[in-house]
Amino acid sequence: MTKQEFIALTSSKITILDGATGSNLQKRGMPTGVSPEAWMLENPQIIVGLQREFLEAGSDILFAPTFTANRIKLGEYGLVDRIEEINRGLAMLSKKAVEEYRNNTGSTRDVYIAADITMTGEQLYPVGTLPFEELVEVYKEQLRYIIPMGVDLVVVETMMSLQECRAALLAIKEVCDLPVIISLTFNENQRTLYGTDPKTAVIVLQSMGADAVGINCSTGPDKMLDIVREMKEYSYVPIMAKPNAGIPRLVEGMTHFPTDAVEFAEQMEQLIDAGANIVGGCCGTTPEHMKLLVDKTLGKSPIPPRSEHIRALTTEQQTVEIPLNGPFMIVGERINPTGKKALQAQLREGKSDMVAQMAAEQAELGAALLDVNVGMNGIDEQEVMLQVMQEALDAAKLPLSIDSSHVSVIEAALRVYPGRALINSISLEKEKFEKLIPIAKKYGAMFILLPLSEQGLPKDIQEKKQIIQTILARAYELGLTREDIIVDGLVTTVGANKNAALETLETIRYCKEELGIATIVGLSNISFGLPERQFINSTFLAFAIQAGLTMAIANPSQDLLVNTSLAADLLRAVEDAPQRYIDRATARPTTITAGTEAMTASGRTVTGNTTGAPSQDCGKAVGVMDSRQVIFQAVVKGNRKNIVDLVKQELTNSTPEELIDQTLIPAINEVGDLYDKSIYFLPQLIASAETMKLAIDYLEPMLKKNEKEASKGTIVIATVAGDIHDIGKNLVALMLKNYGFKVIDLGKDVATQKIIQTAIEEHADIIALSALMTTTMVEMKHVVQKAREQGLTAKVIIGGAVITDDYAQEIGADGYSEDAQSAVALVTRLMNR
Repeated sequence: MTKQEFIALTSSKITILDGATGSNLQKRGMPTGVSPEAWMLENPQIIVGLQREFLEAGSDILFAPTFTANRIKLGEYGLVDRIEEINRGLAMLSKKAVEEYRNNTGSTRDVYIAADITMTGEQLYPVGTLPFEELVEVYKEQLRYIIPMGVDLVVVETMMSLQECRAALLAIKEVCDLPVIISLTFNENQRTLYGTDPKTAVIVLQSMGADAVGINCSTGPDKMLDIVREMKEYSYVPIMAKPNAGIPRLVEGMTHFPTDAVEFAEQMEQLIDAGANIVGGCCGTTPEHMKLLVDKTLGKSPIPPRSEHIRALTTEQQTVEIPLNGPFMIVGERINPTGKKALQAQLREGKSDMVAQMAAEQAELGAALLDVNVGMNGIDEQEVMLQVMQEALDAAKLPLSIDSSHVSVIEAALRVYPGRALINSISLEKEKFEKLIPIAKKYGAMFILLPLSEQGLPKDIQEKKQIIQTILARAYELGLTREDIIVDGLVTTVGANKNAALETLETIRYCKEELGIATIVGLSNISFGLPERQFINSTFLAFAIQAGLTMAIANPSQDLLVNTSLAADLLRAVEDAPQRYIDRATARPTTITAGTEAMTASGRTVTGNTTGAPSQDCGKAVGVMDSRQVIFQAVVKGNRKNIVDLVKQELTNSTPEELIDQTLIPAINEVGDLYDKSIYFLPQLIASAETMKLAIDYLEPMLKKNEKEASKGTIVIATVAGDIHDIGKNLVALMLKNYGFKVIDLGKDVATQKIIQTAIEEHADIIALSALMTTTMVEMKHVVQKAREQGLTAKVIIGGAVITDDYAQEIGADGYSEDAQSAVALVTRLMNR
């Protein structure tokens, strides 16, 4: 299937996918605790029969049962040496199902097979230890075995991490040209486990070339409605919805999905009306569910995606839209070593403390994006760029502009950037023009169009417009749109060219009114060589905003410039401008000072006076903070690199017990509060927990304890038999250790008897169980029953993506927690009883 054929299919009809695989196989005899892939190859008639039934029900696309047949997942069962056999064999079983369907029915309708891949269970760096490029290779390996078997498209499903979705999409694009559908799972707060919202997921993945984006698993159709609506609003590709048959319950010892085929079809009709073009079923859905769903789609036409693309940049967890007629935006310029000796010294030493502080300060002062430039002598620029980029993302949570004169550095940064970034910049200079536009397309980046050529600055406004048109034509040819591009107005000094300001203003007007393209400038070149430059800069900024300027690269601590921009928005009647102006002007009354740096949007630097530029040693202000507060903030911010040194220094003033009780515990409590408020998500929670663990591990040998005070209680924790997922379980174990509990972590896929035996031997107070899959959650009941049979006094608590409080009550567990922070509260409450 070509991408054009995929578009034709999904625009001509509501495209029907298949239903559940795992829960149906379990009903048909697949036991828990075995490799599903190996079991299907040993029992081929069962999976072939199931998939044939889905085709008979009306499914247009079958998912080949290669879901978890990557080397990491197969390694859990000792099957890595069979990876080729398994992937090729499973793909062939789907082809056999199609063949049997045609032979049995005589049907000649078009049906398709999708290679199906998913997450590996290993966490990507920096949350985990798996390198991004290694994950790309894991997916490539699996795809190289499946694609030659004649599949028609690729589906990436049940994803929790946007960065893992990016890795999978890059692997697919580098292996084949087949259409790609990518689907994530979302929690009740309408974010993934890693904190990505539906809008951000759609913007990033469609920009990178996904042919459809959607949601699967997680919940029933009724709970997906708002997510589908939000995705549809921002999507120019089709939306997929593949929900479960409701939230599972335990009925007579078996996992039961409460939404029957009739109710499922009725609820799915609402998702179709909300804009889902591609629909099917996940856990608990049967061929009967799909048959009634097909009936509901008769006579319905798909709602087409939006035609206009989105002008927006993202991190992994948030989107910054860039409207042509919205508020003026500042791109923070300070992360640049030019003229900053202290920053240069840190970068040479491999440190990035100042980067983190500069990023956080610029975000606090209202920057919408941050420009990151590390160009200097004496470093490996690519290595330092990757380090600084991650530091800036962690500290500021703002999208980044990747600023380098080296194509290789820009591509290396874009490859691992966990969202949609901005390239600074692409000119008509041969290497950049030829290489960077395809790179922008491949990685879904926006770019700054710098109207320079091999000959340098354009000689007049006509040549400048011609350069802009030449670069635009190439970008459009490669599939980019005007929403993907921001034109640099290319400010030159009015002291040398009296028409400099007028030419830049005409460029801004031309781009906005005639081309519909956003613009950016670097302000301070306009006043180079003239006295009292701040007045020229601020006046020029006001003129440029009135002409339609979208953003400028500047220092957000320059109060005169920032207040001028806010005043300009106020006078232009931009929405919310009055309050934004009042808030800033009253918080930071304008002061005019001398500075040392000035910069164009493209990162070219000149020297001279400007307004409010920071001292080159501004990163040292942290010393005034109370040392305990520094440790507190290190835990809250997840600053693993410095925490042990900070603790060592503080031990001259505090005892280990005081540090834990008065600083570390309150800090992790603050992190928990931020997580509960959906300000923090899994990556931040893990970073803070690991930071605290480093501090606790260092302090623990110094603590004075008697045997009774050695811990607050003993907890045995495990992922139940048959389930090889442990991200949530690992975090719960880490948090409990940080709060002073003794934790025995048995790992994943742990047999019931081993859990019970360990609880007996360790005199456990609590048994904590985790399950991610609907097919393994029933194992929790077996543990509860066994514990009661053997007279254990240990309380049993459960959690996991598919687990609910109702399920905990049904199986007789003593408690349920939805996340690590609530697990700590639950264990504390049970222990206090």
